[in-house]
Amino acid sequence: MCLTEAGKALLKISIDSDFESDNSLQIAKDSFIYFKQLLKTSNNIDGDTVRPYIVLSYLLSELDYLTKEEFTYLLPLCTTKEKTIFIKNKICSIRSKGGSIDDVIIDTLMQMDNYKLALQELLNNQVDEELICAIGMNRKSRDYDTNYYQLYVELKKLYLDNNIDNAITVFNSLDKINIKILWKKILFNTVSKKTIEKSPEKCLKNNMFSAVKTEQDFKIAFFKTMHLLKAKATLRDYLDLNRRYFKITDTVIFEDGRVHFDIVPKHFLKSVISELFEYGFKACDKLYSNCELTDIAPCLVINEKAIIKGINVELGGNVKTMEEAKKAVLDERLNRFNELIDNRFDDDTLISLLDKFENRDDKEIQTIVTDNADVPTIFEYILGVIWYKVSERKGNILKFMNLSLEADLLPKTHAGGGEADIVYEYTACDDYPEHSMLLEATLADGTNQRRMEMEPVSRHLGQYISKTDNSNSYCVFTTTYLDKNVIADFRGRKIIGWYDENDNNVPLKIIPLQTTELKQIIVNKLKYKNLYNIFETAYQSSELAPSWYKNNLVDRI
Repeated sequence: MCLTEAGKALLKISIDSDFESDNSLQIAKDSFIYFKQLLKTSNNIDGDTVRPYIVLSYLLSELDYLTKEEFTYLLPLCTTKEKTIFIKNKICSIRSKGGSIDDVIIDTLMQMDNYKLALQELLNNQVDEELICAIGMNRKSRDYDTNYYQLYVELKKLYLDNNIDNAITVFNSLDKINIKILWKKILFNTVSKKTIEKSPEKCLKNNMFSAVKTEQDFKIAFFKTMHLLKAKATLRDYLDLNRRYFKITDTVIFEDGRVHFDIVPKHFLKSVISELFEYGFKACDKLYSNCELTDIAPCLVINEKAIIKGINVELGGNVKTMEEAKKAVLDERLNRFNELIDNRFDDDTLISLLDKFENRDDKEIQTIVTDNADVPTIFEYILGVIWYKVSERKGNILKFMNLSLEADLLPKTHAGGGEADIVYEYTACDDYPEHSMLLEATLADGTNQRRMEMEPVSRHLGQYISKTDNSNSYCVFTTTYLDKNVIADFRGRKIIGWYDENDNNVPLKIIPLQTTELKQIIVNKLKYKNLYNIFETAYQSSELAPSWYKNNLVDRI
């Protein structure tokens, strides 16, 4: 794959050059290509051309971050330069003076000619079902909005005729509206019908209908509420798609209810955004070519001094070169990873996740960790977290994990073929010699486990020992259920070994470990210095496989 000079400059501090596996370099290259493609990609929205990534870059450069609500409901409304600046200013105002995102959505909609015309139609005509369907502007079919007419009638009785007892009729009529939850949330402070029947006045929230005095006021309130909630429902439905769209660049972090750039792209884009913003509303003719950044926009020049200056300001450092900047960025990522572990992966959570892997509660696993990776990938990631904690957080776990991580340091891609899932490196100390431990993981069991894992695990370890010439290195094979023949095969590798390309026989130390024992390691707070001795003693044992696992690993752990 050809990588442009600009790409090499940006990647220079975006990835760890000490981690030179083909898989991880390929991942970095792929992310850079996605980054370029999103800089070029545009959408046509009602005749207006907009490049969403450039618009996001502008807002994040100006505002530093977006809240989840701002990202969900306001970013997609930035379809022109004028609207983008308008919404940026509104966000600034809300943050400094207070206000409502709902008001910004309404103000944005009411600037559009089709909404202005629809409101005038409502204000100037007698209301019937046909008119309500017309001003609903449903793009699928007007028939989808027929139930809004009955809602209009019942709301008018409640608010304009002051018939407070009609509150329950309004509540019931909402069941025919496909976004009834949003309507109920904006009108009522309870979902209990009995409570509304008993005390309707106490159950009504303050909303746009509360202050209406005339029919014209009521019509305006109905129109604005109707389209506000329709817009929010649509925008909410696109949240996950938009999140995935931006995350493929590995530049955007979604955490703690906020959206912001990772540190390197943040300061690169901030240094060029004043000029880049002008390209945000015109199509790019380079969409189908692998071009230089400067072919996308001449301002996209890598300014190393600007990036280094931004990193120093953000991290409070005093780095002077790109190499020093890279180290500072990697240190910052590792600090963020430690914070992630502290906040999301305490021992109880890890044990709970291992239970869920054993039961294959995949949906719950993805809810807890991430829905942007498959469950086997998440299993490898969680093992990496566990082993990092067991190893007392020594070493660079982000380097050891053969996984592609999102900018928020959660997993997204399975380990590359031909390599161990995780390679943990240990320096010599009083408890063990210098060595590496290969962590191999699988959720397969029975026949599939024998077929899929027995050969690759032995090959990975044999190739690694031949490559590094360190016979102290070994492998821990972890799964939710250990097949007895897999245990026997791995034990046999102590004698059978593995032949390298020069016909040298390499004895293999492979320690199988079931997640039940991994949970005990966490419960008993065992550290790697304890486990190394347990594993070495088990390896040297001459006991046969059927009882070997229980007597040498289960009982000792």
